[in-house]
Amino acid sequence: MTRMLLWSVIVVAGALLFICVTLYFYQTKLVFYPTREFAITPSQLQLPYEDVYINVTAKERIHSWYFPANNPDSVKDRPVVLFCHGNAGNISHRLETAELILHLGASILLFDYRGYGKSDGSPSEENVYTDAKACYNWLVEQKGVRPENIILFGRSLGGAVAIELARRVKCSGLVVESSFTSAAEMGKKMFPLFPIKYLLRYKFDSIRKIGALTCPVLVTHSLDDEIIPFEMGRQLFAVANDPKQFVTLRGGHNEWEYFADTAYTCVLSDLIHGRLSPSR
Repeated sequence: MTRMLLWSVIVVAGALLFICVTLYFYQTKLVFYPTREFAITPSQLQLPYEDVYINVTAKERIHSWYFPANNPDSVKDRPVVLFCHGNAGNISHRLETAELILHLGASILLFDYRGYGKSDGSPSEENVYTDAKACYNWLVEQKGVRPENIILFGRSLGGAVAIELARRVKCSGLVVESSFTSAAEMGKKMFPLFPIKYLLRYKFDSIRKIGALTCPVLVTHSLDDEIIPFEMGRQLFAVANDPKQFVTLRGGHNEWEYFADTAYTCVLSDLIHGRLSPSR
């Protein structure tokens, strides 16, 4: 019995060690789920757009779609949304967002992180930050957009990207939709039996960063989110500075029924057009 118990302990310990090693070395594949193939293109939806490639290194460039708003304002005066998508798929899965933003009277730039869609390279935490900054620079330098007219919008993992970008650049506002507080907290939720803080190579520490921002902030999260807990959205909102607003959504993490929710679209429009009021 003693020998059997000892072997059982060794087997369990070996299995736990194997899982820990796998979590550490295969972390990138657990965090990022890029798709190369496009599900649909703007042309199929008859959306006017520009196909854009932006250099991020001497040998790598990322792919993006720029959708100009259909209004008489000059490019410099027009609000422009820089959209940072989540950890799966590519920009072809975010055209509903482009249509919504255009309907609200703003232009929008969708881009793929390295390793996604037609973008070169592979993703990492610093790479997605650098990719977003390169897109911001393109809007300012190539399109002549004023920083005070750029709205940073991040969904899910993209929320962490947008928060980090807001630390590095000037912007008129920030939207954080269905995002998490930090990679460490998400890791604890997904792997509660493992010493996640010692295994993580990615931080995405949004809860530490968002309180330092001075731009208007809109945080949204769904009560029905089955992937990222609703409470994480509330925690991000609690730390953010005024002016800020929180909108409660409905639907699963990858369900966007709230696009038709006037409470959501009205507050989103207020942020885009510089009318966001402080929380009460």
